[in-house]
Amino acid sequence: MKKSKRIVDATSEFARKLNISTKEKVRRIIEETDTREGRIFDISIQLLIIFSIIVYSFGTLPNLSPFWVKTINIIDIFCYIIFSIEYFSRIYISKNSFKYIFSFYGIIDLLAILPFLFARQFDLRAIRALRVFRVISALKISKYNDALRRFTIALKIIKPELTLFFILTSIFLFLSAAGIYYFENEAQPVQFASIFHSLWWAIITLTTVGYGDVYPITLGGRVFTFFILLIGLGIITIPTGLIASALSAARNIDLEGEHDNDNEEKE
Repeated sequence: MKKSKRIVDATSEFARKLNISTKEKVRRIIEETDTREGRIFDISIQLLIIFSIIVYSFGTLPNLSPFWVKTINIIDIFCYIIFSIEYFSRIYISKNSFKYIFSFYGIIDLLAILPFLFARQFDLRAIRALRVFRVISALKISKYNDALRRFTIALKIIKPELTLFFILTSIFLFLSAAGIYYFENEAQPVQFASIFHSLWWAIITLTTVGYGDVYPITLGGRVFTFFILLIGLGIITIPTGLIASALSAARNIDLEGEHDNDNEEKE
């Protein structure tokens, strides 16, 4: 009797597997990492991403022989084909295709194959490096998943502050460009020909980079630059403080969530 039951159960399981749609089979391979096929797929894609980045880097070396140029092009085309198949497969299996297409990974996946599909003159192969983030989910590294989630929460917490910060920074950039144009235009009509030309000086000064390719020579321009540098030092510290405090708040939210879960389990 038990033997017959085992035969029936095995037959039912086999029939259930046969009835699984092609879409579901593809979804399990691409999205699930609990199965052997899913793990093999994820690890293979990650290795191919890393390999393609290395090949792309080698392709930038000077004085490559025609043999290596041809070999790199063949490897590159192969990678483009695999990544294109993966991208369209993910669209095919998605419950909401548009949600995936406009998601972070969806945009990165598209940009990684865009030159192959449409415009080869735009070389976006370096952007494949961002796809390495999928390693985190593929290898089930929970602590890094938690860190990424906290970072996402932190950005949501400070979204209004960051928006206001970028608006104010844009205003300061314009005022800086207009001010240095007023002081330096007559003395340096080529470097500070207009406010648009002066924007480059405003950017490198407010960010305290100071390349030294464009600098004021008048007394008024130098005094103005001194005050802009002081403002720039303050501007740089604002987003750092915002992100640090937001990450601390996100960690507290996580700890409160874990504490609530522990209390529910005890009850």
